[in-house]
Amino acid sequence: MAIRQKCDKKRCALLNATLQLVNNNGFHAAPMSKIAKMAEMSPATIYIYFENKQDLINQLYLETKAAFFNYAFENFEKEQSVKDSFKQVWLNIATYRLTNIDESNFLVQCDNTPMIDEKSRQEGLKNLQPLLELWERGQQKGIIKLISPYLLYAYSVYPLTFLTSMHQKSNFVLNEKHLEESFQSAWDSIKL
Repeated sequence: MAIRQKCDKKRCALLNATLQLVNNNGFHAAPMSKIAKMAEMSPATIYIYFENKQDLINQLYLETKAAFFNYAFENFEKEQSVKDSFKQVWLNIATYRLTNIDESNFLVQCDNTPMIDEKSRQEGLKNLQPLLELWERGQQKGIIKLISPYLLYAYSVYPLTFLTSMHQKSNFVLNEKHLEESFQSAWDSIKL
């Protein structure tokens, strides 16, 4: 019996189907049978690529989180001032959330669900390390408040989730002026 080769195209189709189903129906209303049907393959094919639904969700989370942070740290310069470096990352995050809506919505759901196992959650957070190091440098220089990185993130980055959500729903236009004002508010919330 020949061993079936893993096909990246099929794996991507499964990940995309999962992303769409989770975004539209939630984690629990995205059974493997629906994922397979949406990806146009047999349910048995899923198990060639993933051990089970938990593995599928965790891998989708890790890959989406890595892509998110890769985008966030694009053009990131450690040599810039703390404020300029943070602004670059912050604007990248804003742009990602505005242009990668499905992926952003999935990550928001992941932040608020026990579906992602703790090992995967911790692995995903490793991608945040450059920002944590930037904040630590800012704290050492007396530029950023000496508070937990969770608080720094909650007050300076997490509000983007709300703003981009309101933008997606056409309740608020997050234009260039609003982005600048939002960044300034984010910076003011963490600087000394």
